[in-house]
Amino acid sequence: MTTTAPSATSLPTSDVDPFSHEVLEDPLPMHTELREAGPVVHLSRYDLYAFARYDEVYAALVDWQGFQSAAGVGMSNFRYEKPWRPPSLLLEADPPKHDAPRRVLQKVLGPRALRRLREGWAADAEALVDEVLARGTSFDAVESLASVFPLRVFPDAVGIPQPGRENLLPYGDHAFNAFGPDNDLVAKGAPRVAELSAWVNAQCQRDVLAPTGFGADIWAASDRGDITPEQAPLVVRSLLTAGVDTTVHGISAVLYAFATHPEQWQRVRQDPSLARVAFDEAVRWESPVQTFFRTATTDVRVGDAVIPDGHKILMFLAAANRDPRRWDDPDVFDLSRDPSGHVGFGMGIHQCAGQHVARLEAETLVTALARRVARIELDGPTVRHHNNTLRAWESIPVRVVLD
Repeated sequence: MTTTAPSATSLPTSDVDPFSHEVLEDPLPMHTELREAGPVVHLSRYDLYAFARYDEVYAALVDWQGFQSAAGVGMSNFRYEKPWRPPSLLLEADPPKHDAPRRVLQKVLGPRALRRLREGWAADAEALVDEVLARGTSFDAVESLASVFPLRVFPDAVGIPQPGRENLLPYGDHAFNAFGPDNDLVAKGAPRVAELSAWVNAQCQRDVLAPTGFGADIWAASDRGDITPEQAPLVVRSLLTAGVDTTVHGISAVLYAFATHPEQWQRVRQDPSLARVAFDEAVRWESPVQTFFRTATTDVRVGDAVIPDGHKILMFLAAANRDPRRWDDPDVFDLSRDPSGHVGFGMGIHQCAGQHVARLEAETLVTALARRVARIELDGPTVRHHNNTLRAWESIPVRVVLD
């Protein structure tokens, strides 16, 4: 419920719990309520300041001086609490500590690397689609495609060994849950934290990584002095933490979008170059990363509100991506739209460094499907996977019709 707080600025306040299972199942009503309440809403349950409109979310994302990431992009504060993992040098650091790791990763994941990967990933996508369709035309799009393809190609690109790759999804799931409050979702993953974190740490070491790949390139950057040897494994770890779950749920989102918008699937079949646009529109429409936190570095004025020094803000990326002040018909998945302004990958210096990798994964898989599948239809009830940060899927049963 949203009311008006008795204050000099009449700041709207809400007692909604964004991390409740009811909201995680269907956050759209809350997003509408927060957007309509005002540019800033105080969330009384957690003493947070919520931004749900596009303009305010965008402005906060690019204002790293006023809203820092170094104190942690979750509800907890790295300055005062002992975290269960080292902070990310990409997400949870600001200039100048952020700059060198960011430059290295942008180069490692740059256009030249993606050109080298494209042909092989396209062949892998074709092979996976052939394998799935050989088993039948009814399957779970999450289990058979979305959660398989990223784990098939991305760890190879990083250069980690085959054994243990099944740990990446539960590790990432806990990492994103831990950005939220200490609730039942965090407790669910806690028993395996030490085991999973130790395994991920081990994969980041130079002698474990393949001699070629993203990981080897990051360590080579430390040899050149672009980053320190102490920073190299932390940069690799950032890839393994944020590079799998988000892509899995982004691919799930685009497959769900096609199953529920058959006319848009036909557009991709007629023009396969729309596959990449489709992924970005799905990221806008579903926003696999729903929220991120920042911390005010001083008293920051936002409109008529003042965010006090040291207080957390909660940016609702998903609400911004459906803000009718920014988008026409925002609740519609539409490939005639230019979705490039969406904040699903963040904005500013902390914008997702691996977004082009995720786009390539989605593009190659969608293109492979479009070559063989005339229609995609839902074949039963879908099931959400609840996570404090991610808009995730457990199951999307589909039935396809082949050419």
